[in-house]
Amino acid sequence: MKRYIHTALLYAVLAMVGGVFYREFTRFTGYTGKTALSVVHTHYFLLGMVFFLLLLLLEKSFRFTTHKTGPVLAVYHAGLNLTALMLAVRGVVQVLGSPLSSGLDAAISGIAGIGHILLGVSLVLVLLQIRHSVIETRV
Repeated sequence: MKRYIHTALLYAVLAMVGGVFYREFTRFTGYTGKTALSVVHTHYFLLGMVFFLLLLLLEKSFRFTTHKTGPVLAVYHAGLNLTALMLAVRGVVQVLGSPLSSGLDAAISGIAGIGHILLGVSLVLVLLQIRHSVIETRV
């Protein structure tokens, strides 16, 4: 359970760093439009901090963690951080107004898509582990 609270704290810090970077970077450059940087903050808060706080509560209630949980959560971390990194890259490019080749633009979108796929698959696997534990607890 300590791992879940430490992870939630780490993602809370990353969310705040993302939010401060978004605010200060756009203010420094005078950028006022919409940018992907604005959602790095919320991705880390919700998919990072809140998710791991919920896992902490569910672990306390249902003891769902098994030897399979670690690899699944490693994939979740990879997906979340890959997604956030690509959102940050896309946002910096938007703020700076840097032209991208169609290949580079597609690569950024593709890598972000891979991050979302990793997040989705690992989320379903964690939910299945929790479901199994809840069903066993009820019996």
